[in-house]
Amino acid sequence: MTGGGRRPLRCALLDDFQNVGSTAADWSPLAGRVEVVAFTDHTDDEDVLAGRLAGFDIVVTLRERVPFPASLLDRLPRLRLLIASGMRNSVIDYEAAARNGVTVCGTGSSSTPPVELTWTLLLGLARGLVQENTALRGGGPWQQGVGADLHGRRLGLLGLGKIGSRVARVGLAFGMDVVAWSPNLTGERTDEVGVALAPSKEELLASSDFVSVHLALGERSRGLIGAAELALMRPTAYLVNTSRAAIVDQPALLEALHAGRIAGAGIDVFDIEPLPAEHPLRTAPRLLATPHLGYVTRSNYATYYGEAVEDIQAFLAGSPLRVLHPHPRPLPR
Repeated sequence: MTGGGRRPLRCALLDDFQNVGSTAADWSPLAGRVEVVAFTDHTDDEDVLAGRLAGFDIVVTLRERVPFPASLLDRLPRLRLLIASGMRNSVIDYEAAARNGVTVCGTGSSSTPPVELTWTLLLGLARGLVQENTALRGGGPWQQGVGADLHGRRLGLLGLGKIGSRVARVGLAFGMDVVAWSPNLTGERTDEVGVALAPSKEELLASSDFVSVHLALGERSRGLIGAAELALMRPTAYLVNTSRAAIVDQPALLEALHAGRIAGAGIDVFDIEPLPAEHPLRTAPRLLATPHLGYVTRSNYATYYGEAVEDIQAFLAGSPLRVLHPHPRPLPR
């Protein structure tokens, strides 16, 4: 499309909040053929997106931050290639993409960063790192609280897939008693990882000192942790969610934090992202929160954007790589 003096293709990088998309990978193989434009803000307003992306042939979107339903894809007649980081994406209408002549490709993605962030949040909660650091640097009291122990305490995992199993092994290394539950989890799988199978979700919540969520979002997992489930947890227990926001009922979590029904929560995912400045979670007590950093690391970004370049090269050569297809149900994690 670019030979013989024809215009270069235009490629939009969405949600490039840190403005690193154009430098996280080597885009020089596409020089002269593809013009790359980064958008450092976020919008999921369909009218705004339709206007913003109308002049682009290629779009690179991160994770599942921006939905691409049929109603949007139908308004992007110039779009020919949509690249999503990772090899699964539940917010793209694949049938509509195919109907509009849009090829959808993915990239590789490491599950190590969300495992590490899970433990960052869990350890930060257990030892009150934010409060202690704030007091020390601000001239406040020396030693404000008493930390929670990990060794000998129970870690309850909701989900034991790729990420959950790695979190489990770190817990075992700390000397924790690790149990796991999910609707289809078997004793064979827990034996393979070296943890115990909880007889029920309710027993896991009631007996665990730390609960960490590692489930894919689906009809059975949406709202899995609500007010009734939070009420089962010990007042000394902590909840960590680096998976999907909709798995934990956020109003119920807010109420539990304000009432002190649990000791605290570590949250990386939210119902609304970016989180509005006035959102009540920004000022909730007993909360350690991060702005959806689970997959945001240098190595992962190098993979996302580096393989996006490869996807574009392959598409231009007529042999698309890592083509995604619709899945009848969520893929296992």
